[in-house]
Amino acid sequence: MTLRPLLLLAPGLLAACGSGTEAGPGGVSVDEAEALDQAAEMLDSQRLPPEALDDAAGAPGTELAPAAADSAAP
Repeated sequence: MTLRPLLLLAPGLLAACGSGTEAGPGGVSVDEAEALDQAAEMLDSQRLPPEALDDAAGAPGTELAPAAADSAAP
């Protein structure tokens, strides 16, 4: 008799599981939206810190051309 309650409970538990294919934000499925969020987090974690960008300003080959106003003779 313990099998019967399990058989009655199983459809309810399975109905609670989402398929992941219903439309989410932007017209993509929920699974696709989660994958896009994970990819965005990975890209954000790979960004350079602001200090690294400041150091690159003094690196060779990054000199800016003088402005036209600076190079004009008076």
